[in-house]
Amino acid sequence: MPTYDYQCDACGHTFDEFQSINADPLTKCPECNKKKLRRLLGAGAAVVFKGSGFYQTDYRSDSYKKAAASDKSTSDSSSSSSSSSDSKPAAKADSGSSSKTKKADK
Repeated sequence: MPTYDYQCDACGHTFDEFQSINADPLTKCPECNKKKLRRLLGAGAAVVFKGSGFYQTDYRSDSYKKAAASDKSTSDSSSSSSSSSDSKPAAKADSGSSSKTKKADK
């Protein structure tokens, strides 16, 4: 929902109002209560990105790149070694549980 600027032609009071796009423009001034209010034309609300990190082309420091590379190489080596050791105990646990279910069915 955008914020609209209003100005009263009678008293000169200006203010912002947070309204729906489909809402009718305000006509009554909150200061002088006269129906001389008009909506001002503005640039409109635009999306403003503040800070860094919004685009892939943002520049990173060398220390960040080195830390990310070492973190990636560490996680790749640990995931490959843990996956081979994890698969053997899981297979044993599955074979034991399947024999128990067969006994329970009899």
